[in-house]
Amino acid sequence: MRPSTADRLLELLKSRGPLNATEAANLLGMTSAGAQQQFSRLAADALVEAEDRKSGRGRPQRYWRLTGKGHDRFPDRHGDLALELIEAIRTLFGDEGLDRLIHQREKSTLAVYRDRLSGRSSLVDRLRILASIRAAEGYMAEFHAEPTGELLLVENHCPVCAAASACRGLCRSELEIFRALLSPHADVERKDHIQAGDRRCSYRIIPRRSGDTAGNDGAGRGADAAGT
Repeated sequence: MRPSTADRLLELLKSRGPLNATEAANLLGMTSAGAQQQFSRLAADALVEAEDRKSGRGRPQRYWRLTGKGHDRFPDRHGDLALELIEAIRTLFGDEGLDRLIHQREKSTLAVYRDRLSGRSSLVDRLRILASIRAAEGYMAEFHAEPTGELLLVENHCPVCAAASACRGLCRSELEIFRALLSPHADVERKDHIQAGDRRCSYRIIPRRSGDTAGNDGAGRGADAAGT
């Protein structure tokens, strides 16, 4: 079934951040008036909210963004169950036991990803495939090669957000998975982080110079304190 215009607008705000009616209309192939009408309806349902931004000397432009209720429209992989399981593991086995479980998940995930990326030596190819894998897992992932030359892996949604809030080791583990996958071709730094209040999670991919192949698979663990 084709998504409704309202659902498509919500997906746009989730993946691109705040938009004005003209921008949304251009992306969806509709009129600005039609987009504005849809935004007003979504605002009445408390799914979006307006923000007026001043630009130069002209009149402020109205941008629309998702509310907490709007974000809740996207899947969370049964967050309540995940929280219960995390707390049960912590109670039974302590933080050390929970860390061992996360490490085992990290190893299993890394093995699956490496199998999918097998035979792909190009960094750009590996990033495109990785983004498609993450998108299929519900992360609304995208790969961007910016005009500045910066490479970004962007995740517009976190389907395990509730679990990651209760167990910050999950976020650290995912960063380590990306570092291990892309080493020795590149280094990986977290740029945006949902758990830190950002709209999305994003990772800056820094290609290494030829001959610079010192791995960071282990060195990175625990080094990104702001991202744990």
